Amino acid sequence: MARRYGGPHSPGAAPGGAAPAGVHAPSSGPAPPAPAPSVGSAFRGARVSRAGARSNFLFLAPAPFLVAAFFQPPAGLARDLAAFGILVLAAWLTREGLVAEDAFSARTVARRPAIPRKAFASVLTGAGLALGGYVAGGGLLAPAIFAVLGTVLHGLAFGLDPLRDKGAEGIDPFQSERVARAVDEAEQHLKAMADAILRAADRGLEARVERFQAAARAMFRQVENDPRDLVAARRYLSVYLLGARDATVRFADLYAARREPRARAEYEALLDDLEASFAAQSAALMENDRTALDIEIEVLRERLGREGVRPE
Repeated sequence: MARRYGGPHSPGAAPGGAAPAGVHAPSSGPAPPAPAPSVGSAFRGARVSRAGARSNFLFLAPAPFLVAAFFQPPAGLARDLAAFGILVLAAWLTREGLVAEDAFSARTVARRPAIPRKAFASVLTGAGLALGGYVAGGGLLAPAIFAVLGTVLHGLAFGLDPLRDKGAEGIDPFQSERVARAVDEAEQHLKAMADAILRAADRGLEARVERFQAAARAMFRQVENDPRDLVAARRYLSVYLLGARDATVRFADLYAARREPRARAEYEALLDDLEASFAAQSAALMENDRTALDIEIEVLRERLGREGVRPE
């Protein structure tokens, strides 16, 4: 009869090291190593970036113009090189537009991009194809067709830039701009932490930094939802994150040179403290928002009561 294989350290083991009932305990040999901690929480809420293979392929698409340029007379050489350059610029604008759209989608309150990068990329794609498809003495019909097809197909493939602000109704533009600047600065600190910890060459530490980033970004979203919380969260978005960035840089350099377990334990304890502090502050901000909402509701009810309106 088949029996489960387990030991004193298996899940459900009885106190004192005995194997759980119905489980065949190993007679000898060391206990299996404990499984690595799950890093799934680091990816909770993560989104797949739009700036992926499709946008990167656009950098390869104009390669035929570059190759064919050197088999053309001088006028054809200049035309094909210009077409190649325009299409590469369009590919770069497309990727930047997708990155900007990802940042726009990740935030609950966001301003539309100042420059419609994907729209410019569509126009440049059409212009590059028209220039590359022009043949001396062949008329303008074919280049015009290439221009229209390139512009329309690029727009259909990658979509339009966000054209309107999101979640900004009823929010003071000056306050929202202050929040946007503070969040952008805080995001730079988080990016610097992620870049620095790569030097440690330890996937567990990279996952630990990602979990801290998730806790910090939860506060970012809270402040974006209510810009009045910026005053209370200012030191978290600037001072604390700046200190965390500097500590990460110093730790990564030390740990890359000498794999000191003590230094690693102290660094992870620092991240634990910071993550708990950010989570507590986010909860406090949310509680303040709830209290403010309750006050607004109570004041409104009192006014309705004075005007003779009674809830049914």
